[in-house]
Amino acid sequence: MESGETLITFIVSHGDAYDIMTAAREAGAKGGTILNAHGTLRGDDAEFFGITLGSEKEMLIIVAEKDLADNILNAVKDLPMFKKTGGGIIYTTEVKRFTS
Repeated sequence: MESGETLITFIVSHGDAYDIMTAAREAGAKGGTILNAHGTLRGDDAEFFGITLGSEKEMLIIVAEKDLADNILNAVKDLPMFKKTGGGIIYTTEVKRFTS
């Protein structure tokens, strides 16, 4: 039993979720939820080429109609954070049941 919705999850550096949500709204998203999160860096991963990596993250989750999900993904994939290696992760999950 499919619901007709897709869950889109973005994991990005702290402060980037609002830019993603702005682009997603322009592509038809009705809203989303931003959760504060922490990365799970190992001690030896914390420094890379002399740059200390921050572990402060944000998760943005959007439940969108399946026919809008591709529009949303296309709208956000060209944002600056996704142009750099390690700038963010996007994945989708099929929603089996949904009520609002």
